[in-house]
Amino acid sequence: MNKLLLVSFTFAFIPHCCDQGNCDAHNSREYTSFYTFTMALFEVSGLKPTFELRSHILPGGQTRLVDRTNHFNFGLKTQEFAVPRGVDPSRFLKSCNNEDGVCIDMNHGTTTLAFKFRHGVIVAVDSRASAGQYLASNNVNKVIEINPYLLGTMSGSAADCQYWERLLAKECRLYRLRNNHRISVSAASKLLCNMMLGYRGMGLSVGSMICGWDKEGPGLYYVDDNGTRLSGQMFSTGCGNSYAYGVIDSGYREDMTVEEAYELGRRGITHATHRDAYSGGFVNMYHMREDGWIKVCKEDVSELIHEYKKGMF
Repeated sequence: MNKLLLVSFTFAFIPHCCDQGNCDAHNSREYTSFYTFTMALFEVSGLKPTFELRSHILPGGQTRLVDRTNHFNFGLKTQEFAVPRGVDPSRFLKSCNNEDGVCIDMNHGTTTLAFKFRHGVIVAVDSRASAGQYLASNNVNKVIEINPYLLGTMSGSAADCQYWERLLAKECRLYRLRNNHRISVSAASKLLCNMMLGYRGMGLSVGSMICGWDKEGPGLYYVDDNGTRLSGQMFSTGCGNSYAYGVIDSGYREDMTVEEAYELGRRGITHATHRDAYSGGFVNMYHMREDGWIKVCKEDVSELIHEYKKGMF
């Protein structure tokens, strides 16, 4: 115990510069005696000096973590995550589904839709978060409010979508401060696309729609984790998208009234959640207008489906 306390005491008084031997104190006889005594303590205790430990962690010639090219730092122009050395994220995700080990089901379920019409963009989503066959939550808002003129939807991994779209919100805010005007919907979607391209094949799960209003009018883009970026009149993502597309295709018109558009978005999500077991909860609907977005409603799909069935028979 006394030996360990002595080693700890010695550690506390070793200057940081002595790790590499580049201090003027090394020239003094006092420091030489102190350094010899310290090295003897290292040998007795079996501990290693800090510069030896650092050489095992960092590559040769590097002394700080921020020197690594894959270290994510918000202060850098090239923003990247700090991926542990020797770790392949995509290979790790595949190993989670090995029959010999612990099986972690990475499947997701959701239904989101968005479409443009004469009065703006309608965005409607369900609220069920699933983890494989497990119902994680029935009250998740899958619309990310990037700024008063931009919205993003979540489909895939909730953690991935929330992180990257919040990072997009930060970049959009910085653009506004630097240029004194709002970023366009096209440029915002391109920023998210570039982020996805930097991590393509590394296990991200993102399928997002970026909706907004700029000088060009209403805009709607689809961006996913492969770096795909598409512009269109309507999109639907998630495992319930085929059901939502069927409803939207049957009732979509460019010259719809606002109330007709609300009803179409509400009906699309409701019927998709009725047929898709991994979608459900509530319908959260937003309307992107020229003066910014508004939240239209949050309604229980179990009540809406009964109302629609009564009108069908």
